[in-house]
Order: sequence, then C-alpha cells, then structure tokens
Amino acid sequence: MEIDAKHHVLEPGARVADLGAAPGGWSQVAAAEVKTAEGLGQVVAIDLLEMEPVPGVAFLQLDFMDPEAPARLQALLRGGRADVVLSDMAAPGTGHTRTDHLRIMGLAEAAAEFAGEVLERGGAFVCKVLQGGTERALLDRLKREFASVRHVKPPASRAESAEMYVVALGFRGR
Repeated sequence: MEIDAKHHVLEPGARVADLGAAPGGWSQVAAAEVKTAEGLGQVVAIDLLEMEPVPGVAFLQLDFMDPEAPARLQALLRGGRADVVLSDMAAPGTGHTRTDHLRIMGLAEAAAEFAGEVLERGGAFVCKVLQGGTERALLDRLKREFASVRHVKPPASRAESAEMYVVALGFRGR
C-alpha cells in the first residue's frame, strides 16, 4: 500500500499479475485498487504455497519457476497481457547470505523476463530485491525497458533488512 500510495502503480481497470502472492496481502490491495469487485480490473496470482482465496483474484498454486507456469499465468490474463506485474517472490533462506542473494535475484530476473513478455506499453513492474551486487545487470535491463526505475524501501520494511523493491514505470516495450 505504501509503494502504491507513492508511485500509483495500481489503477482502476488494470490487469495485474502477482508473483509470489502468498499469503495474499498484495493480491488483496491490488484487487481493491483495480476494482475487481466492480468488474473493472483483473488480478491473477501465483505461488508455490497455498493461499486463502481472495475475492476477485484468480490463483494458481504452482512454482513460478516451473517451465509451464508463466504461460499458464499469462493464459489467465485478459488478452494475455498485464498492466502491472508485482513480484514478492523469495526463495527459502539457506542462512548463507551470498547464496540467498543469488537465489532471490534469480527470481527477480525471471519476474522481469515475464514482465517483458506480458506488459502493455506504459505498464509497471514492482519487484522485491536484496541489496548485494548482482542487481546491476537487472537494473541496467530495467532502465533500457522502462522510463523510470528506482529503489524503494517502504517504511514498513525493517531498517536492518537488505530487502527492498525496485519500482519500474512506463514500460517501453521490446
């Protein structure tokens, strides 16, 4: 909610793909903001974990890294396209900082690839990342594909956490 309040990524009528959706907080916010209850917007979500049903959200319980997952998720989107891709995906922690960083960045890169395939021109991509080192390649890619790219650390995030979000607005298309 803090990211959307500041960057206005969720608009009534938007089609949203929520990657790493469980336990469902982002899906709830997205459904309310795009007005799925009024029949305007659409939210499709995916997660490896179970998620309680969220009104107005189509949910796939499936690993996003499964080779079939992106196509199955895209098939749920009206017209196969999205206006917003949200990714809160995280790999289970190993306790080894470098390994954990590489794993979450691999998920972020997969999410960015999916966003590049499904986003409409002008679309938005919001993705959890960790501060660390490999994000330079991802940032360079996003800067080529989006008009605006910035890092955001919402006030709700613990100060000592390396977790932050990249917010990319104004998708230029490929």
